[in-house]
Amino acid sequence: MKTVFGQQTTKVKQLADLICLDISLGKYKIGCALPSINHLSSDYNVSRDTVFKAFADLKKRGVIDSTPGKGYYVINQQKKVLLLLDEYSLFKDTLYNNFVKHLSRHYKVDLWFHQYNEHMFNRIIKESLGNYNYYVVMNFDNEKFSKNLYKIDESKLLLLDFGKFDKKNYSYICQDFDDSFYKAMVQLRPQLCKYKRIVLFYPQELKHPRSITDNLDQYSEQYNMPYEMVSTFEEANLQKGDVVIVFRQIDVVTFIKESRVMGLECGVDFGLIAYNETPAYEVIDKGITSLSIDWKEMGRLASQFIMTGVPVHTYLPTEIKLRESI
Repeated sequence: MKTVFGQQTTKVKQLADLICLDISLGKYKIGCALPSINHLSSDYNVSRDTVFKAFADLKKRGVIDSTPGKGYYVINQQKKVLLLLDEYSLFKDTLYNNFVKHLSRHYKVDLWFHQYNEHMFNRIIKESLGNYNYYVVMNFDNEKFSKNLYKIDESKLLLLDFGKFDKKNYSYICQDFDDSFYKAMVQLRPQLCKYKRIVLFYPQELKHPRSITDNLDQYSEQYNMPYEMVSTFEEANLQKGDVVIVFRQIDVVTFIKESRVMGLECGVDFGLIAYNETPAYEVIDKGITSLSIDWKEMGRLASQFIMTGVPVHTYLPTEIKLRESI
């Protein structure tokens, strides 16, 4: 049956739409070659140039592709995204859920964790090269940029939560581990002034940037409030008048349990501040004060980068969730 092209738009677009419709109806399957330019030129009674431009339109839409020797063929329109995070935690769960929530159904997300293992990180990146449309990656080290990341097109790579070293032209959404932390501590000064000592609980296996100690040095000197960094509960030697900063939910629970044994009341006899907000901090004891970025916002911004392709270079501010633990 002869195709009649209307006047409402160009022949190129109408032909591209017709081929796209045939693909959606299953006439041309994913991975299968399309008819040649000569064949379609004859079939639709249009010039070869019109067919060529229609193919170019469909390639731009991400419907078809071409390779030497294979010609033009249908591709899977579903785009694949590699989401490579460091390790599982409840706030990473919040990040993931809000990331996928804001993506359209045309995106499929593969979630991996590298557990801060450089070998595993590099292996995952190497094996994923060319298999994904986009890469959203948390690094294995706050001071080191993997050379394998340079193999990824900068328009397809988004860095999450990297350190402050040079990220070249890559897009990134990061925490401000330094200045924002200091400003948050200053904001909490009215609550902290009743305590005598800051205890930074920093287990040896913790991966949080150690630059936090520079900010505590500054705070300690400015407000004449001593602090100690310890790696075990025994070293902490919790006493009345201490305010403790922890990074993991398990450590929050440990300090609360041990303080009860010692007869110390959280928020009265000692203070407790947790890094990275989780829903549990609203209900543990009388509520745990937290310092955190908005993990939902990080997920939303990451999905926005994927959906629009617009580069992003931003540090998310540290927010205070003030509760009765201080």
